[in-house]
Amino acid sequence: MSRSLVLFVAAAGVVLIAAFLWPEAPPAPPAPPALPAAVAPVAPPTPAKGERSLESMMAEEARRIREAPGRKGILAERKRYSTFDEELIIRDFFKDRRDGIFVDVGCAWPAMSSNTYYLEKHLGWSGIGIDALSEYGPDWEKLRPNSKFFNYLVTDHSGTEESFFRSPDKGLSSANREMATGKRFGEDLTPVKIEVPSITLTELLDQQGIEKIDLLVMDIEGHEYAALQGFDIARFAPELVVVEGMEGNVRRHLRANGYRVIKRFLPFDTVNRYYRRKRNRAGS
Repeated sequence: MSRSLVLFVAAAGVVLIAAFLWPEAPPAPPAPPALPAAVAPVAPPTPAKGERSLESMMAEEARRIREAPGRKGILAERKRYSTFDEELIIRDFFKDRRDGIFVDVGCAWPAMSSNTYYLEKHLGWSGIGIDALSEYGPDWEKLRPNSKFFNYLVTDHSGTEESFFRSPDKGLSSANREMATGKRFGEDLTPVKIEVPSITLTELLDQQGIEKIDLLVMDIEGHEYAALQGFDIARFAPELVVVEGMEGNVRRHLRANGYRVIKRFLPFDTVNRYYRRKRNRAGS
């Protein structure tokens, strides 16, 4: 996920992703005769009078979320690694339980912007990190000794080579080229097409001999539904599922499998949704 391009508005739990329209930059000064016009300096765009910058609006939204009612205990702490407050919410859910097992799909960097690094480093958790970009692997080996990194595109089938689009802003890389261009954030990036082996989450977990997980995190830029289709959620039964975005098909799939949004966390994160298994009458 790109941390520098998104403006979040949390009213009613809806994410507003806004691209700002700047006025035209003032004309570039005449180019020296010896230089081609193409290299003439151009003044950077400036906000219109009275218009707030993207950075100031994001800072204001961050303050609003930090000051949301109900922050106490772990939720009142300052996050260390995750992009937003994901690690605090996850810790609050598990009450800093030790020695759990996580699966981090679209894991990216091992520490920076990680939703699971705190769990491993400070609470003794272990697990699996999966990403379609192989360059994250060496740092995972160095910084995540209790976990394994795998270079796959997690989807609803295995054994094929699939197109994936590496964005200049790596956090926007996606199986969907349009997503990787950043156009929904007002950008126009040019992603590079690569080929990545596919696998289902169920097959990978079976290969690793994992029978049960505590936490599933997915941040794969719009590909979450396909990845969930290849995951036997009833068998592996994660207690908490964290999914970036609020696509209806993801919500309906999880609801059909007995998971419900945790409403208590809505004021503290306008980017992700947190789902827990609905308890039956026996309490299991």
